[in-house]
Amino acid sequence: MSEVLVTGASGFAGTNLVKFLSAKGITSTALVRKPKVGEMGWKSDLIFSREIDTVVHLAGKAHDLKKVAESAEYFYVNTELTKRVFNAFLNSNAQTFIHVSSVKAIADTVEGEMLSESDTPKPLTPYGESKLAAERYLLAQELPATKKLYILRPCMIHGPGNKGNLNLLYKLVKKGIPWPLGAFENKRSFLSVDNFCFVVDEILAGRLAPGVYNLADTEPISTNEVIRLIAKGMNKKALIWSFPKPLIQLFAKVGDYLRLPLTTERLQKLTDDYVVSNQKLLNALGKPLPVEARLGMMKTIKSFEKS
Repeated sequence: MSEVLVTGASGFAGTNLVKFLSAKGITSTALVRKPKVGEMGWKSDLIFSREIDTVVHLAGKAHDLKKVAESAEYFYVNTELTKRVFNAFLNSNAQTFIHVSSVKAIADTVEGEMLSESDTPKPLTPYGESKLAAERYLLAQELPATKKLYILRPCMIHGPGNKGNLNLLYKLVKKGIPWPLGAFENKRSFLSVDNFCFVVDEILAGRLAPGVYNLADTEPISTNEVIRLIAKGMNKKALIWSFPKPLIQLFAKVGDYLRLPLTTERLQKLTDDYVVSNQKLLNALGKPLPVEARLGMMKTIKSFEKS
């Protein structure tokens, strides 16, 4: 098989994808912002070698929970650098471009039962707006008949090596601290990194038609259930307390000003409903994703024991 160029190869999803490709005997080249010897860097002219057949564009600036990033930085990394990589792709012999966007390019909150590809984009943050701007640029370009474009919109990807809210929840349960948000019985979509790699592999094998796809595990999981799964993995009893929602929401607002662990944005991430439909993807694949949502979550949880 020809070579795969991966941008953002040093990130969580990129690291897992490179390992996955290597295990399948697929050669990959990293394109990184701070290149080491033998690596391609952003400051080079971005002339892809003839061996590169597919570009997987993962590089981007992640959503900033601390809100210290400037809006211009999001648009430079998530939009302008995407344009640069895509233009290099158009001028190369590579045939397939896989752009990894985000469901936040469409909505920060889900209106209705679930988010689908047909929903009108309404991003509310510079992160989502910059991701949407990149998508619109890609879709507006005229592709030669020999080239294919895929836009993948994953929800929160998790797996071994994952940092962020899942790791924080794990540490909370490990320390025996009760979960105080039991009153919020939400439903949220997650994406196992194994399922993400599976979708990329289906594209490389020519088994998925070009297009825009939401990426999510088929079954949503509530945050309370994540707590129970973490406790089960530790052979502990889940400690879930239900305080009144208004009290928790007030505490989160105080956290915004005092920089406490619980802020309104983190509370939203942990307790709001955010269900993403993957039906378009499943219809196009003609088969289910290989990793069931709860089994994938347990694999991630188990990996925290080794970190």
